[in-house]
Amino acid sequence: MNIYIGNLNYRVREEDLKQVMEEYGAVDSVKIIKDRETGRSKGFAFVEMANDEDAKKAIEELNEAEYEGRQMVVKEARPKA
Repeated sequence: MNIYIGNLNYRVREEDLKQVMEEYGAVDSVKIIKDRETGRSKGFAFVEMANDEDAKKAIEELNEAEYEGRQMVVKEARPKA
């Protein structure tokens, strides 16, 4: 399952986020979206998890949880329109 994580602190690195998500199950990939020109984080990321049950549990428990001083938005990612 592909998970959208928004409202991230700009200092959060992909490794940090991977560690948080691995508490819920195996993580296939973590991609923090960055500004093309500056290379700075845009404050959101996508995490791919192999097991849908683990992903649903992570979404349930992490949505609106505070991480690095900000309240995260965690939900199933929707395909691009």
